[in-house]
Amino acid sequence: MKKDEFSKIELLIGNSSRKFSGGTSIMLQLLDYQARLKPLVVIGKHFVPDNIQSISFLNFLKIARCKTLNGKPRIFYARRNDEMIQALIAKWFFGAKLKIIFSSSAQRTHTNFTRWLIDKMDALVSTSNRAASYLVSRKVDMIIPHGIDINRFSMPKNKDAAWQSLGYTGKFGIGIFGRVRYSKGIDILVDAGINLLPNYPEATIIICGECVPTDYLYKQKMMDKVKAAKLEERILFIGKQSFDDLPKLFQGMKVVAALSRNEGYGLTPLEGMASGAAVITSEEGAWKEIIRNDVDGFCIPTDNLELTELKLEELISDNDKTIEMGVNANRNIVENYSIEDEARKIIEFAESIN
Repeated sequence: MKKDEFSKIELLIGNSSRKFSGGTSIMLQLLDYQARLKPLVVIGKHFVPDNIQSISFLNFLKIARCKTLNGKPRIFYARRNDEMIQALIAKWFFGAKLKIIFSSSAQRTHTNFTRWLIDKMDALVSTSNRAASYLVSRKVDMIIPHGIDINRFSMPKNKDAAWQSLGYTGKFGIGIFGRVRYSKGIDILVDAGINLLPNYPEATIIICGECVPTDYLYKQKMMDKVKAAKLEERILFIGKQSFDDLPKLFQGMKVVAALSRNEGYGLTPLEGMASGAAVITSEEGAWKEIIRNDVDGFCIPTDNLELTELKLEELISDNDKTIEMGVNANRNIVENYSIEDEARKIIEFAESIN
């Protein structure tokens, strides 16, 4: 990128990690919407689509002194320690005129070094009140929750037809999405399903997600339990599905579960809600702040099999109530948690500190 092109850029988006993560996915989904609102460039080329401008960090440093056309500092939006460090290097040692915003969704105690970096930021954003509570060294300036693409995840015209189109057994689906590992609490749903499904022959549980070698034993133990209960046709491990197939899977689910034992934010319940599913979740991530109990579904104490089973049976046994919850959940997401709304709030906040 040449200096005359860079002079038009007002927003810099950090992209330091070469490992694809949930944070990377959210950043990529936001880019199209943010680019419509403000001229931007991503610092780091990995995973960035061709229609979005990107530049390596080293090349950015070469033109960091270049002023904006409007004369204001550029906004550097950082989500990781590495990105805060990059912004500070550019500002302190290469003369970049920057305002640095750090956005945190982590729900853990930060190290002394991270707290030191945070103290150097011009502004601080958190994705939930719970995540904000861990930022003890300074007050959060704004809560901006993550949103999802409501054009991609939407409620089907007919939930029964959406389920039938998937070709699985039973008359409705209960889905859980994400990597198959202990921290995701998939075993809790499996155990609840083993106890409940013999009494509810119309229900099928779908477990959708990748399992890496270090978690094979965890998965095998669950599969052995399912086999012993003779429920192999009704509790299905379908593996990782393609990006394009996920919306159809979500649309087919009557209930979406997310029972993580720990979670940073957690988008799969929101994707389920947008798709018209009632949800049952643990109290991890941002779910306790998003899900309205007995309206969108249930948010229950973490790692609680007994209560999971109780509330799941409520959803399985009362079809009318569960369908109503799915409609409520869809409305909640459309009105409050779209990715377009998240992008707009980020841009508006960036402009407010500049």
